[in-house]
Amino acid sequence: MEQKSPANSQQPSVVVGDPSGKTPGSRSAFRELLSTIGVLATALLIALALIGFVFQSYEVSGESMEVTLDNQDRLIIWKLPRTWSRVTGHNYVPNRGDIIVFDEEGLADTINPDVKQLIKRVIGLPGDHVVVKDGIITVYNSEHPTGFQPDKALPYGSETTIPYTSGNIDITLNDDEIFVCGDNRGNSYDSRSFGPIPVNSVVGKLVARIYPVGNIEKF
Repeated sequence: MEQKSPANSQQPSVVVGDPSGKTPGSRSAFRELLSTIGVLATALLIALALIGFVFQSYEVSGESMEVTLDNQDRLIIWKLPRTWSRVTGHNYVPNRGDIIVFDEEGLADTINPDVKQLIKRVIGLPGDHVVVKDGIITVYNSEHPTGFQPDKALPYGSETTIPYTSGNIDITLNDDEIFVCGDNRGNSYDSRSFGPIPVNSVVGKLVARIYPVGNIEKF
């Protein structure tokens, strides 16, 4: 007698795939997630490196650099020369007339607990003999043994009117010191008060004002 299989009998089924249970689609999504995290982490590291070593945005707080810079101006400070000088083991000395940002020891206790840095103009360079008398700054050095007045001799002096410079200063700078002043001499906390600053306190120099939009300027 012929035997027939039951009509509802089924062949066993087999699924061929990853023993872990992960499908190709889930592996692809996981790789994309790792790739995205890697890109974001790399972008963050690059941004931190640029801010730490190349350039940084600052906002002016106060009136000490008027009329050159106004309160709440947004600036770009170029830090690469300082960074390179530290890599090579040499001091970074800005040019006379440069506007710089620098760290000032004790500033938080003296001015504003939220402010750690100042922005001023470089007047005296290492080795200079700086004299402030009768409202005028005079600098003496090997190139100018009889003295010259930076506020009149340098371009910034013709671009803006530097007011009367109060104080009675007579100082010779060491090889690692510079003398800085705000352009608003009547309302500036600078080297006339706290003395010369070490060159290794310089963070960077001003290269551009980017806000307000109507006052965008390259320095």
